[in-house]
Amino acid sequence: MSESVNVYEAKTHLSQLLDRAAAGEEIVIARAGRPIARLVALPEPPGRREPGGWRGKVTAAADFDELPGEIEAAFRGERA
Repeated sequence: MSESVNVYEAKTHLSQLLDRAAAGEEIVIARAGRPIARLVALPEPPGRREPGGWRGKVTAAADFDELPGEIEAAFRGERA
């Protein structure tokens, strides 16, 4: 459930509102009774990526770099 606060209150108590948002609460900031913004916590960034996670799980075919003749000819602008 979210709580609505006015702009003045948000400016005055921003630090406390940030703490509440970080704890999972949703704060709606309103101007003249109209909601204009939502203050929510950002998700945690993913951990650092470690290379080599797919090592040994994926292989390339022996002929991976070989093109069929008609495709190679098309790259040279020739018609098959």
